[in-house]
Amino acid sequence: MPQHKPITKYLALIYNAGKVRLGFLIMACALAGIAVSPSTNLNGLEIFALAVYVLVASSASGAFNQWYERDIDAVMERTKDRPFVTKELSPTKLWNLWLIIISLLALYATYKVSNLEAAIYLFAGIFTYGIVYTVWLKRRTWMNIVIGGLAGSFAVLVGSAAAGNTFAMGPLILSVVLFLWTPPHFWALAIGYKEEYAKANIPMLPVVVGNKITSQAIFWHTLVLVLLSLSLILYKMSWIYFIFALSGGSYFLYCYFLLLKDQSKALARKTFFASIFHLGLLLLGTMFDAMIFD
Repeated sequence: MPQHKPITKYLALIYNAGKVRLGFLIMACALAGIAVSPSTNLNGLEIFALAVYVLVASSASGAFNQWYERDIDAVMERTKDRPFVTKELSPTKLWNLWLIIISLLALYATYKVSNLEAAIYLFAGIFTYGIVYTVWLKRRTWMNIVIGGLAGSFAVLVGSAAAGNTFAMGPLILSVVLFLWTPPHFWALAIGYKEEYAKANIPMLPVVVGNKITSQAIFWHTLVLVLLSLSLILYKMSWIYFIFALSGGSYFLYCYFLLLKDQSKALARKTFFASIFHLGLLLLGTMFDAMIFD
């Protein structure tokens, strides 16, 4: 008789395929969009529900990304063990139907718990990552991740739109910070795995212009986004946020300054994780600030 994998194994595979860790980051961006808004009519339960819907929609988009890219994932050492590559999850087209249904349910639920504008921004985010970045741009241009960075920006606007403050300066600034953060985050990773991206014919910036020029582009992106993130103290955020943003931003800049001189794989990976550390502190800073002073 055929042996079936336990449910915990399938859940682990789905967690991996859906890039749920990235989903939590996108969810945090939406919560930060609420936190930096001047005001909100959402109660605690509505905020929690919105966070779950953003996580679900983001994970559906992430799963489509892994399903669509299984051919190039198979070429790269870093991604060769993903579930659709190993066929631990069968890569049938039926997945697309399920992911569309899940996305539509998340969009409708977002509309019901908040408003149409928030649902539109959520759609824009998952469409940008799932279609614009994954299908249209990733294999064609080094601008792939620059434009793909809009997915994180839209997540911030989901939160601010749900709070009724889409065009307030705080959320707009944070959305630009997220847009600027994404390229250096992925370009650092691409420096570390330049040969693998070249082997897979993915035109990431280090493959196209080399590591030195990429490290320079990373540094200037980072400098601008760190300075811009600190300006949020002028729009609702207090000294608590400023300490979080300054601490993460300083370490972020320090690592990227080192990368200017040494584009080794080890330092590129360290810089990649420094970007995650920075964004984590930045988003936590907005939430702690809002919880204490709102």
